[in-house]
Amino acid sequence: MAKEVPLDQLRGRYLGRVLIKKGILTRNVLHECIKLQKSEMAGQKLGQILISQGHITEQQLNVALAAQRGMEYTEIEGMELSDEVASTIPQQMATSYRIVPVDFSKSDNLLTIAIDDPNNFRATDELKSLMGYNVKAVVTSKNSLDQVLDRYYSKDKGNINEIIGEIEKDSFLTSMEGRDESIDLDEISELAESSSVKKLLNLVLIQAINDKASDIHFEPFEESYRMRYRIDGVLYEMVPPPKHIAVALSSRVKVMADLDISERRLPQDGRISLTLNNRQVDMRVSILPTVFGESVVLRVLDRSQIELTMSELGLGPREVDLMEQVIGRPNGIIIVTGPTGSGKTTTLYAGLKELNSIERKVITTEDPVEYDVEGLHQVQIRTDIGLTFPACLRSILRQDPDVIMVGEIRDFQTAQISAEAALTGHLVLTTVHTNDAPSAVARLLDLGLEKFLVTATVEAIVAQRLVRRVCQNCKREYEPAEEELMELGLTPSDVKGKKFYRGRGCDVCNNTGYKGRLGIFEIMAFNDEIRDLIMNDASTAVLRNAARKGGMRLLRESGLRAIYDGLTTIEEVVKETIADEE
Repeated sequence: MAKEVPLDQLRGRYLGRVLIKKGILTRNVLHECIKLQKSEMAGQKLGQILISQGHITEQQLNVALAAQRGMEYTEIEGMELSDEVASTIPQQMATSYRIVPVDFSKSDNLLTIAIDDPNNFRATDELKSLMGYNVKAVVTSKNSLDQVLDRYYSKDKGNINEIIGEIEKDSFLTSMEGRDESIDLDEISELAESSSVKKLLNLVLIQAINDKASDIHFEPFEESYRMRYRIDGVLYEMVPPPKHIAVALSSRVKVMADLDISERRLPQDGRISLTLNNRQVDMRVSILPTVFGESVVLRVLDRSQIELTMSELGLGPREVDLMEQVIGRPNGIIIVTGPTGSGKTTTLYAGLKELNSIERKVITTEDPVEYDVEGLHQVQIRTDIGLTFPACLRSILRQDPDVIMVGEIRDFQTAQISAEAALTGHLVLTTVHTNDAPSAVARLLDLGLEKFLVTATVEAIVAQRLVRRVCQNCKREYEPAEEELMELGLTPSDVKGKKFYRGRGCDVCNNTGYKGRLGIFEIMAFNDEIRDLIMNDASTAVLRNAARKGGMRLLRESGLRAIYDGLTTIEEVVKETIADEE
């Protein structure tokens, strides 16, 4: 039987010391296991060695680990939760964070939760920021937590319809109907702290993040309020809540993003950081006043995207080799081009990942800085105080960088300074907005950059698009109709022996037939012929033909390769590359 020892005497102690103080282990046994850990069981955690040798049980280890963190251990299996306590946390939040509320004190807003991992301290932080509770955590066993989660938080409990039902019965929320302009600050503050509104917002956020949505939209209209999220570039509508919670939802988002809840006439921008399933998720918040209320859009910044390598982006082996050669050069400009949402930032970060080493100083100037990356010096553009791309670039050049990333070349000054940086021995990665790679040359010249600067500094231009991946779970081979092939400019004889796939739709892909996206690319590496053509005022069409002769694969051709590899569909490639063929 373990001894009762005050937690303040155990907090922060070594695991072995905690076990000895609680009378679970002797010093001799501990020293024997430490020796094992240093010899034949090297690499294993001490707690697991003690269990494998039969000296302690899993529960005793959990008790000791909890004590190390200054937390109590409680067995919750068979515990009866009142409706009031169980309703403090919505189902998706309980299952995603693996937490169970065991007590709630209204007087001091203190929620006691049970967790099965003493290191899950982020659960308490998220509950404070998402739900506004004061939180105390106790530790329980995994089996106990699973049992209570199954009993009180099964998937049919706490769905959006149930929470919307709560909102419709809330007399304070329903009293806001038709009062958008006459709600005072005290009422707005009370709306932002509404339990039903917190539950709904948290449920929407968790569901959207789990479904890998890139954007979440809250949109007020004259007669309705719409919630939508964008997955793989396509917007999907969620169950619409009552219109009268528009102010409450926007106010709750403002509280979470640390924005001014009293300001409803001007646009506001902010940021929310959450941890879900041990994964850091940042959300960029944009609030825009419209005729019928505030439109709120949350851009989900998935950090896993900036960990992608060149090959994971969708580049073929030949293009990966070419990109590695280009970014391995000591100086010059590499341009990534494409419309908004085509994955340009992800490609730039994949390149920076290759370049981010102790031997190089890398500085980025971005508008806005979306991802914080260890090892990079990142500068946020602030046009309101005069911190523009040109002003920032001039200062960056005095910081002795090796690699510079310029978020976007928008004007002559930015283009000029970028070219000068490349000429003085820096590698510059940047973006412009054009439809294809050869058109980027015309764009630079239109901005006023001299032809000799373009030819002397630009090393490669990469155009890209994003297409949806065929869901691998419900992927099926099929025979495309002749009309489909005609949209790609192909005939049945052109595709003889080729296989085509599409998704039938399943639970994994929300019955869309698609899951995830990949890039298709057009890489125009500069050579002597292209440089001569630019100096002689060659048209975009002439440059395109010369680049194709040099081995450039057009966006449409890159898309065809992805179709033949069974990665995407004819429909997706036609949709994303049709403009290039007109």
